[in-house]
Parts: sequence; structure tokens; C-alpha cells
Amino acid sequence: MTDQPNVTTSCDTLPSGTLAVEQAQARVLDSIQALRDTETLPLMQAAGRILAEPARAQMQVPPHTNSAMDGYALRHADSGASLHVIGTAFAGHPFTGTVQAGECVRIMTGAVLPAGADSVVMQENVQRDGDTIRLSGTLKRGENVRYAGEDSQPGDILLEAGRKLNAADLGMLASQGISTVTVWRRVRVAFCSTGDELTPLGMPLQPGQIYDSNRYTLHAMLQTLDVDMIDMGIIRDTPQAVEQAFQQATLTADVLITSGGVSVGEADYVSDTLQRLGQVNFWKIAFKPGKPLAFGTLGDCLFFGLPGNPVSVMVTFLLFVRPAILTLRGESVPLVPEYPAICDTPLKKAPGRKDYQRGIAERDSTGQWHVRTTGNQGSHVLRSMSQANCFIVLPLEWGNVAAGTSVTIIPFEGLM
Repeated sequence: MTDQPNVTTSCDTLPSGTLAVEQAQARVLDSIQALRDTETLPLMQAAGRILAEPARAQMQVPPHTNSAMDGYALRHADSGASLHVIGTAFAGHPFTGTVQAGECVRIMTGAVLPAGADSVVMQENVQRDGDTIRLSGTLKRGENVRYAGEDSQPGDILLEAGRKLNAADLGMLASQGISTVTVWRRVRVAFCSTGDELTPLGMPLQPGQIYDSNRYTLHAMLQTLDVDMIDMGIIRDTPQAVEQAFQQATLTADVLITSGGVSVGEADYVSDTLQRLGQVNFWKIAFKPGKPLAFGTLGDCLFFGLPGNPVSVMVTFLLFVRPAILTLRGESVPLVPEYPAICDTPLKKAPGRKDYQRGIAERDSTGQWHVRTTGNQGSHVLRSMSQANCFIVLPLEWGNVAAGTSVTIIPFEGLM
């Protein structure tokens, strides 16, 4: 059960200037076109990359009709008779003779089917006495035979452009003798943290300072997306430092991600620099954690200004930055897997914002998902994110959630 608000909150009833998550996601993706720069790579380096053009078959596969089993190759018409073994066919070493009436050839899996034979009987279904065999069961014509070209023919489209190459894809291409593929180049992503309160790891903290954790979080999340990363470090709160960093990013990166410094404040020079160098929108989005988000362009470089709180950085990255990078690299944006789960603990929530609360989910003996809260949901509590293995997604119109309520979860596996 949930506490239902007196007035239903929806995308149509949000305060003026506030976007729903789905509206903000659509605006981001609608403004992005995939990169069109390609590179040609050896297959061994192509796993996880996105095909820029269709891959076509160069030859028929299998290249020859062969045996699917260890056994004996024979003429189906002779399957009821005693047969004389006249030789052996190995994979890579075919039998060069022809199978005549009353004859058979011992054959191994993958070996070329000898001329004259049309079927293969499994060795388990044969009684052998010296060089003579007799079948102990029935055999269908063509049984245990793999025909030349049944997998692919020359010119067949094996993989469409836009395909993210996996292990099976690379194996199939290798079976065609294809040694290289043309893929979209990697997206170049620059990232930095902003603020005088941040201290690099390994340095002692001064009064009022904290260690920079967001860059390490962003680095790890970017690694899952197979991008070229440009770590710009910590940018200090001076107009000169911010402008220099942003101009450098526009020359080298397709995407710039900052954390912190995009709110209105006396020492927040990020906002002023963005307005001067590019076209950036500052959005209020009805979700928690991570309400403020800056998005736009600096020249040809996409810009994402994420909040400074650690958990907000992770949530906004997954909701907005990750889909944008996938789109840039030419990959269709996959739906994030969502599952219904029974919430075993009560949850606090105010209506009017879509909540992404941290949870710990597991299946019971029947396969039903159950989830419980990690506790304090403050956007600064990074430990709760480390303990969690999923988001608990609560619609913006919901209020407090009672134990036993069915909720939606998004497991972290594969996302971070």
C-alpha cells in the first residue's frame, strides 16, 4: 500500500519549468546524432564495438557437407545390410574414395562426407565385428549430416550495421575468413570535478575540504561503455580555470561531463562560462536524487553538468548520460531491465518527484523478487549506493510506501 496524495501529480501537472524524467530523456536523445567517423579493426580487437556497415558472407558455411557425429558414413539404401568398412575420414583429412553399395567409412565429427554416402549412423547405434558393421536401429536419410551452405551463402547479410559485436558474432565472421571489420570510432568523453573544496587523493585535507570521489565514480561507469576517456582532474573555482578546461574539452572530446558547480552561486563560474561558450539549458527535473541538470553543447561537444552530490552523479549518469553515449556510438538504446518486487520495508517518499531509492534485492525460493531499503537515502550518502544492488523506482505521484507493496526495481548488474 502507498499513501496516495489528494491531487494526482503527472507530467501535465508539474510546476512550470519542471520536467518529468521521461521528458528530459527524450529531449536529450532527440538532440543527438550518432558519430560518423569509422575505423577498421582486427576481429580480436572488435568485441563490444558497433558495426558501421553490414557484414556479408564471403563463402558458404559450412564450406563442405560434413558429419555431425562420430560414426559411419553410408548409403541410406544399405542401412539394413551388413557393411564393409573401407576407410576412415577425419576432420581436415577427408576419405578420398567413393562409398559403393555394401560399404561404409568410419567418420569423425566435422569430417567431409565421402562421395557416395548420404547419411551417418552414430557409433553408439552400430555393432562392429572386425571390418564389418550392422546397424542396431533405424536411420533416416540425411541423418547426422550438415550440408554445405546451410548456415550461410555468399552475399548473405550476416550482421546489420549498428550491431554491437559479441563473441558469437566474431566467431561467425571468423568462420567466413573475415579478418577485419569496420566499426564506429569510440566516443571521446572528457570528465572533471569542479570546486575549491575538493582535494586529490593522497593529499591531506584542509579545513572545509573533502576528497574528490565523483571522478572515480564517473571513470568506473564510463569503463562499462567502452569509450576513450579524458580525465581533466579537478577544475578550480576561477573563471580562467573553468574557461580553459571547457575550451580544451571542445577541441578533444565528443562529450564533457562535469560534477558540481552548475547551480547559482557566487563562486559558480561554470554557469557563466557555459552561457558564453555554448548553448546550455538548466533543467529542473522531477526526480530524486539529482534534481538539477545542465545539458547542451559547447561547439560540437555535448555537455552534461551533473549535481555535486555523489549519489546524484550516479543516478543522473545512468538516466541521461549513458543513453546519450550509446546513441552517439551508433547503438540503439536498450531498455533498462525492470522487474516487479515485493518491498519488505516501508519507504519514505513525498509526492511530486519520481524517486530512485537504493535497495538490496534478492529472489525467494519461488523466484519472486524482494527488496529492502539500504537506509538513509540522502544524496550525499555514497555508502548506501555501494551497499545497494538495485534502484527502487517509485512513481512521482506516490507517497510513503508500506511494507508488502509491489514496486519496480532496476538491478545494477550490467549498468555500473
